[in-house]
Amino acid sequence: MALKPFIFGSSSMVALMLAGAAQAQTASANATPQAEDEVNEIVVTGVRASIVGALNVRKESTQIVDSIVSEDVGKLPDNNVVEALQRVTGIQVTDRAGGEAATITIRGLTDPLTTLNGRNIFTAAGTSFALQDISANLVSRVDVYKTRSADQLETGLAGQIDVQTRRPLDFDGFTISGLARGIYSELADKVNPNVALLVSDRWETGIGDIGILVNASFTRAEYRNQNLQAGAMVPFATENPPEGSGLTPLQRIFPGDRNQNWTPGLDAGLPIAPGSTLNINGVETPYYLSRDAVIASDLYGKRERPSINAALQWAPNDSSVYTAEIFYTGFRGETFNSLHFSFADWWGDLPADVANSFELYDGTNIIKSRRMGSVAGFNSGDMATNRTDSYVYAVNAKWDVGSQGKISADVAYQDSKNETSFFAIRTDRGPLDLDVDFNAGGGLPAYSFGNQEVLTDASQWTVGNLFDSGTKNTGSALTFMLDGEYKWDDGFLRRIKAGFRYDDRKADSFVRDQGAGGLGVPLNAFGEGTPFTNSGFFDGRADIPTSWVLADPRSMNKDAVRQLYRAVEPGLLLSDQMTFGRVFSINESNLAAYILADGELELFGRPLQLQAGVRFVAIDTLYDYFDRGDDFARTTVSTGSEKFLPSFTARYNITDNLRVRFNYGETLRRPAFGDLNPNPVLGGDLSRVGFGTGTAGNANLRATHSKNIDLALEWYFERNSAIYVTAFQRKIDGLVVPLTAREFIPDNYLPRNETYTEIFNITRPENASDGTLKGVELGLTYFPSYLPGVLDGLGFTGSATILDSEQTIPVVNNAGEITGTTKSAFFGVSKLSYNATLAYDNGPIGARLSYIWRKGFLQRNEARSFANPIGFWRAPEKSLDFQLTWNVNDDIGITFDAVNLTKAKQQDYYKFGDVGNPTEFNSNTLLIDRTFAVGVRFKFD
Repeated sequence: MALKPFIFGSSSMVALMLAGAAQAQTASANATPQAEDEVNEIVVTGVRASIVGALNVRKESTQIVDSIVSEDVGKLPDNNVVEALQRVTGIQVTDRAGGEAATITIRGLTDPLTTLNGRNIFTAAGTSFALQDISANLVSRVDVYKTRSADQLETGLAGQIDVQTRRPLDFDGFTISGLARGIYSELADKVNPNVALLVSDRWETGIGDIGILVNASFTRAEYRNQNLQAGAMVPFATENPPEGSGLTPLQRIFPGDRNQNWTPGLDAGLPIAPGSTLNINGVETPYYLSRDAVIASDLYGKRERPSINAALQWAPNDSSVYTAEIFYTGFRGETFNSLHFSFADWWGDLPADVANSFELYDGTNIIKSRRMGSVAGFNSGDMATNRTDSYVYAVNAKWDVGSQGKISADVAYQDSKNETSFFAIRTDRGPLDLDVDFNAGGGLPAYSFGNQEVLTDASQWTVGNLFDSGTKNTGSALTFMLDGEYKWDDGFLRRIKAGFRYDDRKADSFVRDQGAGGLGVPLNAFGEGTPFTNSGFFDGRADIPTSWVLADPRSMNKDAVRQLYRAVEPGLLLSDQMTFGRVFSINESNLAAYILADGELELFGRPLQLQAGVRFVAIDTLYDYFDRGDDFARTTVSTGSEKFLPSFTARYNITDNLRVRFNYGETLRRPAFGDLNPNPVLGGDLSRVGFGTGTAGNANLRATHSKNIDLALEWYFERNSAIYVTAFQRKIDGLVVPLTAREFIPDNYLPRNETYTEIFNITRPENASDGTLKGVELGLTYFPSYLPGVLDGLGFTGSATILDSEQTIPVVNNAGEITGTTKSAFFGVSKLSYNATLAYDNGPIGARLSYIWRKGFLQRNEARSFANPIGFWRAPEKSLDFQLTWNVNDDIGITFDAVNLTKAKQQDYYKFGDVGNPTEFNSNTLLIDRTFAVGVRFKFD
């Protein structure tokens, strides 16, 4: 099959653009500039056609692209775009809390550029968009670009995800389609709606073809997150501490105000060999390592996502088309977290037989289980709300100029707002005996208290601290793009394309925050709202308490509660007095221009197709930052940068069915706006290690730069089948890593309670790392044409990704000075991941059974506050999903979907180098929801 010509533009681009409207002759109604001539339109009618359509997108594209086409999004058991993408080659999905996947990586990198119909989109004051906020019901196709040419946006080291919505001129006439599903959440024991409706029509008029489309969707999910955690490690004295150490049996050993006892946050933690010692008061003192707490989080959540896109198209003749469209997506979230926290570090009330009150892991100094008396504990009722409204308004025009030229112009305005609130009341109890096994099996702790009835007796709890905060973020952008191209039918030079893009972006972020000390009154006498008692936490899956009582802010008059706390903190404000303080204000302008050329020459009797281009990017930014610790004093910073980014692609058909392609390109990752704010956000000494923690940005951060190489071999051995392999490498300069320094911040804004401190470990981002990511992708789509009878329509699609990464990690001292470097894998990179889908499409039945798996990975480096390894690892993840469709007739289908059939869990543990594993160093376990859905789909035209 001959390749379609590449996109070009004229070298006399200015004259061509000026002449565009008058000379328009040929129609062009496609929506996305990148896809205009690269991909044949694919008509999708079933499961098999969806999978094959995605394969054809890859085959016909200039770049290396994997896609989800049309009903592939709507018919899989997916509620949003992130979930739909998890079966795409090279994509890894994680963070599955709340019954949905939330975080996406492409080939291990976490910053894919998100575009909507080719336009960059964002949420509020951020630089990216939450893909899970896009309902799968609104989408016609999603393209994942692994490589990019000069005419594509330059940001996103991971690649580009372009979400394409439907347009009215894509349909032949009047069309109405929709779906209604009920989705059952097993953990929450709730049924949630998922509905969508599309109405589109077009008319032939005296002024040309006119089309109107409205597509709306609404989803609601009530969910429950259950998370069980063993605390971090700290050192304790042995049952027989040496004379002169000043320690009592099993006493917790604090680091001291100058870390004279031990240094928190060592990469591999404190040594775990039996008999390891610390120098305490000049005496070599053996120690044990044990967890400092057990924690249970039972979160009840509800989210709603309304969304709509509307488009008006006018094609006055065969040579031009004009499109005006609006896209809206909203998010409404509310969560209530029932948090139960018990310390496990008290030493003053030990069992009579101290030596037999604990158990060590064999061959270590790590305590596996222990009995202790008089441990402190608290509960916290945390209510949070989150509201986002994002709008995109756009006008696009496309003209064909003569038979060889094209021009497109696009103007878009975006506006996005996000507001959050957090209101929490802590309740405290008296000391209780605790019997705990920090890993009773499968990474799960087991524990019980000497008097379990206290946990659900509201009279035994007193009302503690109040936490009351919120954020407000706004963002807007005005963007203009102009592109033109010109082509030739023969000779070496086949096309030239050029264009430019101007983007004016504004972002503002605000915060409010206040707190108060405890009231000290019993919870049952608090008088505001009804105490809440959860039930069934980890019921049957762990040997722990399943219920506890706490304050419930959901049923409270919050201003009345604030009034009660004013006696403790006279400065506490009521809601009508609370004002937001500005955190930062940013105005960024981005001017980009590009030119690329496509050529073709003969090599061994076959065409070798080439594309080369360069993109120039100039960014000017004006930042205003406001210090919360200094009455929001302003600091202004102005920066500017320029960069040339070359790209080159070659495609060659070795045979009619065997293709090789090569790509070289350069991309950028610009810092998030919040990462540039130099003012710290502080947290108190919650773990009683002698200092607090904090985070701050760095106004001097620069863009991370990547040089990318891809080499792909693709064998289309049958019409609907292919095997492909891609080798790739990313050489990345200026990776951002966190560096921590000890700082003294007196008279700060933290509440004056037991966690107050003026010494902090402040972590700031720095361009202090370089790295290399390389790997191989393997993919197979196979629908055999020889299967008989009922087996006809059976097929398979699957892929595997093998990754290897290494980056430099700076070693710093307490002053934050770099004293050396170590090597580490990239965060969030699984060395191996794969997905496999068995598909069936025969007559009225369509079905898929899909399995996704990814190897464990280093998620991040933990805060430098404890004695465990700082590496925080995620255990292997998996999901088995099923989808079945029965087409009653050509217009109506009944669907059944099931997600996470095997009830997989999400687990984390500590490890650095050879130190650490999921057994002795287990951290937390999150139950992943299993969902079932039944629905109906219809389409009439």
